[in-house]
Amino acid sequence: MIYPVILSGGSGTRLWPLSRASLPKQFLPLLSEHTLFQETLLRLANFHDMAAPLVVCNTHHRFLAAEQLLAINVPPMMQILEPVGRNTAPAVAIAAFAAQEKDAEAILLVLPADHLIQNVPAFHRAIDSAVELAQQDKLVTFGITPDAPATGFGYIERGAALNNDQSAFSVARFVEKPDAATAQSFLASGNFFWNSGMFVFKASVYLSELLIHRPDIYQAALLSWQHSTHDLDFCRLDEADFAACPSESIDYAVMEHTQHAAMVTVDIGWSDIGSWSSLAEVSALDAKGNAVRGDVYMAETSNSYIRAESRMVAVIGVEDLVIVETADAVLVMHKDMAQDVKAAVDFLKQAERTEHLIHRRAYRPWGYYEGIDIGERFQVKRIMVKPGAKLSLQMHYHRAEHWIIVSGTAKITCGDKIELLHENQSTYIPIGQTHRLENVGRLPLFMIEVQSGSYLGEDDIVRFEDDYKRS
Repeated sequence: MIYPVILSGGSGTRLWPLSRASLPKQFLPLLSEHTLFQETLLRLANFHDMAAPLVVCNTHHRFLAAEQLLAINVPPMMQILEPVGRNTAPAVAIAAFAAQEKDAEAILLVLPADHLIQNVPAFHRAIDSAVELAQQDKLVTFGITPDAPATGFGYIERGAALNNDQSAFSVARFVEKPDAATAQSFLASGNFFWNSGMFVFKASVYLSELLIHRPDIYQAALLSWQHSTHDLDFCRLDEADFAACPSESIDYAVMEHTQHAAMVTVDIGWSDIGSWSSLAEVSALDAKGNAVRGDVYMAETSNSYIRAESRMVAVIGVEDLVIVETADAVLVMHKDMAQDVKAAVDFLKQAERTEHLIHRRAYRPWGYYEGIDIGERFQVKRIMVKPGAKLSLQMHYHRAEHWIIVSGTAKITCGDKIELLHENQSTYIPIGQTHRLENVGRLPLFMIEVQSGSYLGEDDIVRFEDDYKRS
């Protein structure tokens, strides 16, 4: 049986301002109505011998992943929650431990959640070839046939052919991201392939090779798995054990050292969507080479990527630009500078701003809230609570709240008092009072919340009861 391992812990900072810490690129619908995470799962539909997926994600994204799995009707075998990011080698080790408990001969198909694959039938054929090699105890990676001298990818040099298969090779060596001249020579030789970060191998073989080459990672991952707790589909790794684990990729920890590395070469319309320019390359283009999404007016504009998320954007007389508008930030840059977006994110971090962390609309397991206005000692939010959902029973030390019901039916707990409120009704939550909001209707509940007080940060929440087991 093949066990898909979906690695969805990335941050996607080069796609800011759309991708943010609370909503990274894998959970965004960048090219279709489905997110990259959902597309990764959907392209495995109807593939033979495929088990339910093992999803590895940051604990803060667990409800995002769960909702997106539910939306496409793909129940996971397990959601493995990382308390901190430790790269791919430990994450896959945990997935291997989980798969082995189900199946001693489990074969893992390791896939990043944020890649694009346009030729799905060719991808399925490549999986079959890789599984055949994995059954021979090979650790198989997918090498992407390059079509340009890209300097943003690592490369793999092919070795001898395997199994008389024109696409299966041993691995001669892995190469770091090259300079332009070296990348050009790689392309001309025909012997080098982009390193995709996708793998197929037996769980047992990966773990044995990890134990040989990085016993420290193996032991830390094993302890974290052994000390994990489980509720619903969630596997919560032990935070202290996992935080103590070295942060390392599969390539560095295992693939560059093992004697069992193999490669299946593929031409599958692959992109890692690693920047705005790479997203532009795989987007639908108009006659002047523009990729446009949202409410956009253009004139005398060419070869540009323009995305409007919350308002109308007018673009006149430009070329080779990336323009991305969100409710609280706008990015304008030349396409050639796409790799430098991270510098803007670093500036926001150093300035202790929040535009790299959250959007104006912040999603929660019960629904979402979005900021409307903020000033000295006050803040206004629009809140949506899903039918049947409720917020935690909580209290604030520094702020009072006024709630105005816009539509729907709300059950309000305030101290010992419980009441039902409907459209155009309101209530007041004093500082220090325990309270809870619940949607008891069949439709989404919309509410305006006005906060006032000396401190309005999201960390001023003391939870007494919570259906979602947040601290």
